Amino acid sequence: MKFTLSWLREHLDTTASVDEIAESLTDLGLEVEEVVNPADRLADFTIGKVLRAEKHPDADRLTVCHVATDQGEKQIICGAPNARTGITVVIAHAGTYIPGIDTTIQVGKIRGVESHGMMCSEREMELSDEHDGIIELASGEVGDKFTDWLATNDPSKVDPVIEIAITPNRPDALGVEGIARDLAARGLGSKIDRPIQPVKGAFQSPIKVSIDNDTLDGAPYFTGRLIKGVKNGPSPDWLQHRLRAIGLRPISTLVDITNFFTFDRNHPLHVFDADIVKGDLRVHRAEGGEEIMALDDKTYAFEEGMMVISDANGPESIAGVMGGAHSGVTEGTVNVFLESAYWDPITIAHTGRKLKVNSDAKYRFERGVDPQFTLPGLEAATAMILELCGGEASDVVTAGSVPDTTRAYRLDAARCSSLVGMDIPETTQRATLEALGFTLEGDMATPPSWRPDVTGEADLVEEVARIASLTNLEPKPMARAVPGVPKPILTPLQKREQVARRTAAALGYNECVTYSFIDEATALLFGGQADARVANPISSEMTHMRPALLPGLLQAAARNQARGVTDLALFEVGAAFHGGEPDEQHLLVSGLLIGRTGPKDVHGNSRAVDVFDAKADAEAVLSAIGAPARAQIFRDTGAWWHPGRSGRIGLGPKKTIAVFGEIHPRILRRMDVKGPAVGFTIWPAEVPLPRKATASRGALRISDLQAVERDFAFVLDADVEALNVVNAAAGADKALIDEVRVFDEFIGGSLGEGKKSIAITVRLQPTEKTLTDDDIETVGRAIVEKVTKATGGVLRG
Repeated sequence: MKFTLSWLREHLDTTASVDEIAESLTDLGLEVEEVVNPADRLADFTIGKVLRAEKHPDADRLTVCHVATDQGEKQIICGAPNARTGITVVIAHAGTYIPGIDTTIQVGKIRGVESHGMMCSEREMELSDEHDGIIELASGEVGDKFTDWLATNDPSKVDPVIEIAITPNRPDALGVEGIARDLAARGLGSKIDRPIQPVKGAFQSPIKVSIDNDTLDGAPYFTGRLIKGVKNGPSPDWLQHRLRAIGLRPISTLVDITNFFTFDRNHPLHVFDADIVKGDLRVHRAEGGEEIMALDDKTYAFEEGMMVISDANGPESIAGVMGGAHSGVTEGTVNVFLESAYWDPITIAHTGRKLKVNSDAKYRFERGVDPQFTLPGLEAATAMILELCGGEASDVVTAGSVPDTTRAYRLDAARCSSLVGMDIPETTQRATLEALGFTLEGDMATPPSWRPDVTGEADLVEEVARIASLTNLEPKPMARAVPGVPKPILTPLQKREQVARRTAAALGYNECVTYSFIDEATALLFGGQADARVANPISSEMTHMRPALLPGLLQAAARNQARGVTDLALFEVGAAFHGGEPDEQHLLVSGLLIGRTGPKDVHGNSRAVDVFDAKADAEAVLSAIGAPARAQIFRDTGAWWHPGRSGRIGLGPKKTIAVFGEIHPRILRRMDVKGPAVGFTIWPAEVPLPRKATASRGALRISDLQAVERDFAFVLDADVEALNVVNAAAGADKALIDEVRVFDEFIGGSLGEGKKSIAITVRLQPTEKTLTDDDIETVGRAIVEKVTKATGGVLRG
C-alpha cells in the first residue's frame, strides 16, 4: 500500500515529520517497507541568478554565463537556448550528482573555457520529461535550497511516498483514511472528517439492477446510478500526480476517479459505458463456459458458480474482480453507469485464484471492505464525477441490502494487564477504542463495520495495546512456581534425545528431518502395520506412518547419490509408529553410513565403511545416553538387516536397546541406493534409568596402583564369536578386570580346517594393593577356565 504525505494530510491534520510517521506506522503494526523522499536526491541543488550571459568564443550554440550562487560568482557554460541575463535558475555545483543523467559533474573545460557547475533542466533533475531548456524560476533568492522552493511553490514534486506492508487482517489500512485513523488514535494529529452529502437525482435511471436469489450470499448489496452528459478526458494535474506517485498510470478522469477511491477510502468502484450496456444489469452465478474480454485485454472463461455482471447481451464484468473491455469507458464516453457494490470476500478470492487474475479491486474485496460505505462511496464518487466531468446524475438504484455486521464484545479493562502485561487506565482504553471507531455502551464495545478482523474480547485488548505501543511494555521476570531451585524442565527421555542428537553430530553425522509418512510398499519392507494407514493421505507416496527412521534416511541417501554425493553419514532423531493409535509410537535414533570413511589420501587412511563402524557409533551414542557398559549382542535382527552382518544389542534376550549392521542388499535395490550401506537404530526409552538420579556427576574413581596387561590366545571353532571370548574373559573377575579387547585373529594354517585363533589383551587394574605374581597367575587361570567353559576353546601353545 503506497500513499504520499500530502495525501495523508488530506485525512490527518498533523505536523509530524515523515520519519515520525514512518516510525509510528511500524509500531502500530503497519510495517513501513520503504520511504521515497524526492527531496533527498535534490538536497544539493540551490538557486542562482544569471548576472550576464555572453556568447562562447568558440561555439555558436554555447553561452558563457556568470551566475550568482551561494558560493559566490561562478562561470558556467550552458547550451540551453533560454540561457540569458537576469533569469533565476537551479544550480548544481561541481561534485553534485545529477540523477537524470546519472553523472556527478566536475569542473571542466568546454571548448577551452572552464565551467564550474551546471544550470539544470527538469529532466536532468527527474522532475518531468521537459528538456528543451533550463529551469526558469519566477521567484527565489540566491543561495536558497531548491527543495525549499519546491515545497512552497510546487509541493507535489517533493512529496514523500510511504509504502507499508498490509497483513491480511487489516483491510481497513488499504485506504489512506484508515491509515490516518490509526495515526490519529496514536496521537500524531487529528483525523479530518469529510461528511459526504447525497447527490439528488434528476431523473430515473434507465438501467436497473437485479441480483439472483442464489447469488445474494456472494453479492449481498449493489448500488448504482446513471450519470449522463459527462466529458471524459485527462484528469486534473493534482489527481494525476497523486496516482503517478503511488505507481499508477493515469488513464482518464472517470477511471482515475475510481482508482482514487480504491486507494483513498479502500472502496473499489467501476464505471460502465451506459450507451453500450443493453437493458438492465443482472448479478448472477455463471453456468460455466461463458467468456469475457477483461480490461487487461485477456479473455477469461467462467467456471460454474462464479459471479458475473451481465446485460442483455451477456457478461460485462467479472464481479468484484475486473470489468469487461466491451463496456469500458473511453474518451468518447458521454453517459456512464457508476457501480458501487459489496462482494463476499471468500467468493471473490476463489474467483480470482481460479481465473489467475490479480487486480486492486480483487485484492481489497477478498480481504473485506466496509459494507456500510457502499452507498456513501457511490455518493462521494458521483460528486467528484460531476465536479470534474460535469453531467447530470440519476436516482440511485439498489439491489439487495447492506449485510448486518453488528456484534459486541465485553471490554474488560483488567484483561489488558493479564494478556499483554501493560497497565492501561480504563479511561484510556475506552478513548482509544472510540478513536478507532468503536461504539461503547457500558462495558460492551461494538466494532466498526470496516474492522472485520475484530472477533472477540482479546482483539479489543490487542487494539488498545497496539495504540498504546508495545515498546512501552516493561520486561518482568516470571514468578517462580515454587521457591528454591526449580525442577528440570526436560524429562529424562527428552534429555536423552538431546544428548543423542549432539553425540551423533559430534561423530560426523549430518542430521536429517524426514516426513513421518511413507508409501505402503516401503512401510511393509520395514515391518509396518496395515492399521498405520493415514485416513486422508496427501499423496500416494505418503499413505502410511513410518515404522522406522531408516526408510527416510535411505530415501535421502538415494537423492544425494543421484546428485553425485557418494560418501554419506546421516542420522535422524524422531518418532516411529507401531500402530494406528495415538500412543502407539516410540522414539528412535537412527544413523546411516554409505561410501568411505573419508576422502582418499596418499596415506591410505580412507576405507569403505563396514558394520564395525556402525557398531562403534551405536555404542558411542548408547554410552552418551547412559546405557550399561556391558550388554549382549544377539543375531536375531529384522528382515531389512543383512542376516550375517548385523546384531541386536540387548540387556537380555527380550530387552533390546539397539540394532546395528549392514542393510540387506534387497532393501537397497528396492530403495534405489548404491551399497553397501551400514546403519544403526537405538531405542532410548529402553535404556534403564540410573538407580540414583543426581544433579551432578559421580566422583571420578582413579587408582594410584600400577595396571597390568596380559595377552591370551585361544584356539576355537571357526563359528565361535569373538564377543563370547571377550564376555567370558571379562567375567572371570569383574572387580579386577578393567578392559578386554581383541587384537588379533588367525584362521587356517597349522590350526587345521574349521579352526581359528583369537588373541585378547586383558587389563588388570588393582584398587587396594599392588598385584603380585601369584595374584596375576590366579586371575590368568580363571580367565582360561572361563573362556574354555564358555567357548570350548583351548589356550594356544
